[in-house]
Amino acid sequence: MLYFIVLSNKKEEIKAKKEIETSKYISVKTVKNEKRALTISSYGQITPFTALNIAFEIQGKLQPGDLILKPGSRFKRNDLLYKVGSEEMFYSLNGRKAQLSNLVISILPDLSIDYTDTYEKWEKFLKSIKPSSFLPNLPTFDSEKEKLFITSKGIYGEYWNIKSMEEKISKYIYLAPFDGVVTAVYTEPGSIVNPGGKIARISNIESLEVRLPIPIATLNKFKSKGAVDFFDAKGKKIGKGKLLRMASEINTNTQSIDAYYSITSLNEETLLAGQYVTASINNLISESVAVIPSSAVKQNKVHVLENFQLVQKDIRILSQKQDSLFVEGLTNKDTLIVQYLLPSKSIKKYIGITQEK
Repeated sequence: MLYFIVLSNKKEEIKAKKEIETSKYISVKTVKNEKRALTISSYGQITPFTALNIAFEIQGKLQPGDLILKPGSRFKRNDLLYKVGSEEMFYSLNGRKAQLSNLVISILPDLSIDYTDTYEKWEKFLKSIKPSSFLPNLPTFDSEKEKLFITSKGIYGEYWNIKSMEEKISKYIYLAPFDGVVTAVYTEPGSIVNPGGKIARISNIESLEVRLPIPIATLNKFKSKGAVDFFDAKGKKIGKGKLLRMASEINTNTQSIDAYYSITSLNEETLLAGQYVTASINNLISESVAVIPSSAVKQNKVHVLENFQLVQKDIRILSQKQDSLFVEGLTNKDTLIVQYLLPSKSIKKYIGITQEK
């Protein structure tokens, strides 16, 4: 009799243990989709709109320009940054300019008699020929007769010969194409430079842009808004920007689309190339958004409870606030597992315990 009592108790223990092994209690939350005003953000780095390597088309001894250029040096548009020794060519050019001036002087008496209406413009052209400047534009001809007369005196041909020399001279100097900053120096003045050899790298500070990786789920919202606000690492608003262009394919590293925005400083805030900023769009209205804890999500996937089993669902994360995520892809009254977990073969039944708000 005692044997049957012990055996019966043992069966009860086994049954209870089996029940414990095949059931699990988990925290759940009922999903509620609502119309919400969201703030969507992305993180990017300020880069120059234009960055160039300085190089010359000719060989020669590198000479400094108007500034001593080192990394971090700033310059203005049309500043002379570098030049290559070309004294002989400058001397030859000035000699040709003097010859052109003599040719124009020689025709002024004839112009005063036979072409009185043209005398003033040619005299003005003569006074504009200066050794330190490029030639002024050649006066326009009022008649075919005037053109033939000027050409016969060798002025027309000499003018274009000098213009050709000036074009060659321009290859011996490098004028700044924009307001900018030197980011690297590869060759110092006094060195011999070869055609195409890198001398320095400069960046445009007149125009800056920010590359932002935009998740595909929020791409249309960024495109429809067009403009964003920029914030620094401390959350201070430092600039505004507009959408310039978008990549035509997905960035395989981030699984997002690269969008490029202009950035303009607010309240004279200093914007630096390489600076990281956060771009935000405020008050975007989304029709069906659920707020869920970030602990429920892993790689844009969550689990919901259906018939005591875990069912995986894909979601789209639109925004984040502290430990909560604003997502699309869930249905009203879905029973969400608030702590992400993987299904276990040993668990046959999941029992949800509703999380208090």
